[in-house]
Amino acid sequence: MKYEDLIGTPFIDGGRDKEIGLDCWGLAREMFRRQGIDVPDYQISAMRTAEIAREMTAEEMDWMRLEAPEKGCLVLLRLDPEVWANHVGIYLGGGKFIHAYRATGVCIDRLTRWRSRIVGFYKPKGAEK
Repeated sequence: MKYEDLIGTPFIDGGRDKEIGLDCWGLAREMFRRQGIDVPDYQISAMRTAEIAREMTAEEMDWMRLEAPEKGCLVLLRLDPEVWANHVGIYLGGGKFIHAYRATGVCIDRLTRWRSRIVGFYKPKGAEK
């Protein structure tokens, strides 16, 4: 899975274009697109954590929860302790994932660094290989 060209892309709230900027869901959609998987777009400000959490909870049935991370799966995270989840990344393997974070833009990070915030690992239903 190719992702190197995305590293350093700035974080832009609502960003869906790697040339301009990406938010976490914009990056996830791009990474899934590169795997040949079309996932829905959620046009919610990254700062509206409760609204993001409500949408993720409503859409949870369209996703298959994994017992352990697999390359290319969604890493679901909780940044706001008041909500179920409100941030995502894509697992790259080797304990690393890619995500678009406000403070860093698109970057590679270690799962261990975010362990206490990980809600789970998911694949879109119908994308099982």
